Amino acid sequence: MKILSPSLAAHLASGVTTLCQCWIVTRSDGLRLGFTDHDEDLVVDGVTCSAESGATGTAVEQGTGLSADNLEIVGALTSGRLAESELARGLFDGAAVAVWRVDWASPDDRVLILSGTVGEVSRGPTAFTAEVRGLADRLNQPRGRVYQRSCDALLGDARCGIDAGAAAIRGAGTVATVRSARSVTASGLAGYISRWFEAGRLVWTSGANAGAAVEVRAHGLSGGLASLDLWEPMPAPISPGDTFQVTAGCDKSLASCRDKFANVLNFRGFPDLPGNDYAVAYAVQGADNDGGRLG
Repeated sequence: MKILSPSLAAHLASGVTTLCQCWIVTRSDGLRLGFTDHDEDLVVDGVTCSAESGATGTAVEQGTGLSADNLEIVGALTSGRLAESELARGLFDGAAVAVWRVDWASPDDRVLILSGTVGEVSRGPTAFTAEVRGLADRLNQPRGRVYQRSCDALLGDARCGIDAGAAAIRGAGTVATVRSARSVTASGLAGYISRWFEAGRLVWTSGANAGAAVEVRAHGLSGGLASLDLWEPMPAPISPGDTFQVTAGCDKSLASCRDKFANVLNFRGFPDLPGNDYAVAYAVQGADNDGGRLG
């Protein structure tokens, strides 16, 4: 149940209201931005909610069960507040969102309608649409370990045990030539064999994409230069001289853990689990039906 201040309750009971919606977004880096569908800027919870973006929201869908509350925010992209490049770099992924119903004539009279996180974001050259997922959405996320053949640890975390910052695992490169928005050749990685960084994580450390991260699709080596193909095109142009760090890729298999990283004792999968075909198999006359271990 929402608890309203006496002044806001009286305002709602009057029958003539001056209400608007405000959205306060808190990114993972701590930056807080405010938006409103009012025609003037408002200060809510110490944040200036800008009317410049022309933001508007859909109706809030809320229920009494465990289904996730959600809404969408549609607004304009502006270089000073919300740039297309920032959305493309994922700076707003998972950001916390607070949705307020505010009396614009007296912004201190307000009520929190919904708290959640930014979900799927679609963008165009001039506008964006962001999904806001309620707190109940976390109940739909998997928790705990999953029994599967592949490893469920992240390369370099405490369960994996590999030092992801070691020179043998992570390399630093400099762009030599740009073949496309998702393909480059680079110097500084001649000491790593082909495919070492395949499925690895590349983080730009300089240039227009500084801070952006992307997964490596393919890695080759020719003439002392590494060729790197990325899964996604970068939001800003890549230029020769841009620097980056790239971490070795791990396909989560027992073979890679053993042969590539010599870390099989920390393998967090279950490689001997029978497959689906074995689980639904039936006895066949003359076959080996002793129920013993496969292999």
